[in-house]
Amino acid sequence: MNILDAAVSLVEAGASTLREEAVLAPARRARLAPDPARRRYGDVRELIASVHNPTPLVRLGRVLAPATEAHLKLEWFNPFGSIKDRTALYLLEGMRRRGELDGRELVEPTSGNTGIALAALAALEGVRLTVTIPSGAPQEKLTLLRMLGATVMTTPDDLCPTDNPADGAIALARAVAESPAHRGRYAMPNQYANPDNVRAHYETTGPEIWEQTEGRVRTFVAGFGTCGTITGVGRFLKERDPSIRIVAVEPQRGHHLPGLKNLQEARAPAILDRSVLDDVVRVDDGPAYAMARRLFREEALIVGPSTGAIVEAMARLDAAEAGLIVGISPDGGHKYASFYAEYLNEEEVST
Repeated sequence: MNILDAAVSLVEAGASTLREEAVLAPARRARLAPDPARRRYGDVRELIASVHNPTPLVRLGRVLAPATEAHLKLEWFNPFGSIKDRTALYLLEGMRRRGELDGRELVEPTSGNTGIALAALAALEGVRLTVTIPSGAPQEKLTLLRMLGATVMTTPDDLCPTDNPADGAIALARAVAESPAHRGRYAMPNQYANPDNVRAHYETTGPEIWEQTEGRVRTFVAGFGTCGTITGVGRFLKERDPSIRIVAVEPQRGHHLPGLKNLQEARAPAILDRSVLDDVVRVDDGPAYAMARRLFREEALIVGPSTGAIVEAMARLDAAEAGLIVGISPDGGHKYASFYAEYLNEEEVST
């Protein structure tokens, strides 16, 4: 090949490369489209659990009797850290559908988890949120709420004697929402009375459990809180098989288990459907925290105190009668480091 032919070949090769680059360049510049199969999402809201993206179900192999077949549904795998991510998403979607969000701010009582999820979702939508929360809530939750931009109003539970003694945050949120001075300013999702709370679990948590256990679940265990979980999941499972047992966990009066409610000292939420309940197990603080510690140390599950109460209740069930048990683990333990530090200090003193 002479010099001229070589030069022509180089020019043609360069032109071919340029043509290829021209074809490929738009594709390279295009934004990646969401692809759940690759765990690639366009928005953090798409990570909230659903039937197509369930939270994991993990077998308990060490803290319960060997004959017990029990699993925990780890709700802290939701993006904002708790089962309340589901609730908050449904609450806001329902309010938007009914036109209740138009130009208004949100106010909501919380023990922390619903408030955190609402604050995250409100931040994404540019909506202002005020939360009322018991003054005894973990400092970690208060910090997260403020980091997410929420206005935080702490209150003693006995602030408003017109409500039940442990409902001070609920009463304060209602007072803010209904004050004549704030007419039209606030909308209150009202997780304790809003059917969308129940619907979230009837449409997602319940079907997930049924599918993940291949329809073999025989007992479901969850705590009294807003009661959206136990009512929604209970209804779904009872419709599939009325013989499935639904067990509620109730803490002691004056308990130290955020997210749970003793219904003797707090008003029963309007959305609670007692007809789906087969049993209520009372778990005091001591056994709940002791079981949480065991879950940390024996199952390597970093759970919140309410999970300790739920698993303690599971441990008290007769394995032969209970069959395959599914319990809810509402949230992880990171938001309770200050509570656990206090518990560990007391444990060291007692020993």
